[in-house]
Amino acid sequence: MRDEVFCAQYQRAIELLGSRWTGVIIRAQLGGVHRFSDLKAAIPGISDRMLAERLRELEAEGISRRVVVPEMPVRIEYHLTDKGRDLSAVLDAVVHWLETWSDAAPAPLIQRS
Repeated sequence: MRDEVFCAQYQRAIELLGSRWTGVIIRAQLGGVHRFSDLKAAIPGISDRMLAERLRELEAEGISRRVVVPEMPVRIEYHLTDKGRDLSAVLDAVVHWLETWSDAAPAPLIQRS
């Protein structure tokens, strides 16, 4: 029975998505927030160090990619990959669960261009 319940891949996915700030970073990127400073502004309470660390983790997992825009001054943006955008359904399910079971409604996802 224990082998039927435990799945190492599932555990890895839950630990990745359950890491503090990861879900909100992905949600912000789904909403069109791509620059470091804009992500920082969109996520109250996150430090520069933590944001940079989580973005590196997401890049290492193939969920987000760092894009250097060659203009003066150089602009760095973070865009979700297909793998990252595919998490939209997962986050939508979490929002649905929250709307069903929480007294407080989640904040709307702001779409930016």
